[in-house]
Amino acid sequence: MKTYIAKEKDIQKTWHVVDAKDKVLGRLSAKVASILMGKNKVIYSPHQDTGDEVIVINAKLIKTTGNKLGQKQYLRYSAYPGGLNSETLATVMKKSPERAIRHAVHGMLPKSKLGAKLLKKLRVYPGDVHPHQAQQPKILKID
Repeated sequence: MKTYIAKEKDIQKTWHVVDAKDKVLGRLSAKVASILMGKNKVIYSPHQDTGDEVIVINAKLIKTTGNKLGQKQYLRYSAYPGGLNSETLATVMKKSPERAIRHAVHGMLPKSKLGAKLLKKLRVYPGDVHPHQAQQPKILKID
């Protein structure tokens, strides 16, 4: 039996819309990362981009469990002495809620050039309006 390798002509990309309203951040991010990688398809290969494009709407209405809003820290370092910047999830959700979802999905993708390419297929919007109607995205229900 031979190992199947998907060819570029065999890979069909579709667009999905995911509504993040009242969804838990980690569980939603895991499902979105799986779709971006193509793990929901039969032709999945870990070294190829077989995934689909994903649009996440209502990012500002996402939920978290426990005390993550006050305790979860997002750290950045400016490469200068004393340049460590930290923000809690609550402040990130007030400033730009799409950044929290993008950060969570980024942590679940491969740490390689392929992972960077997959992250470009994710579009996150804080409200319920997105400019991708021309791509005819399918509504994806995530429980």
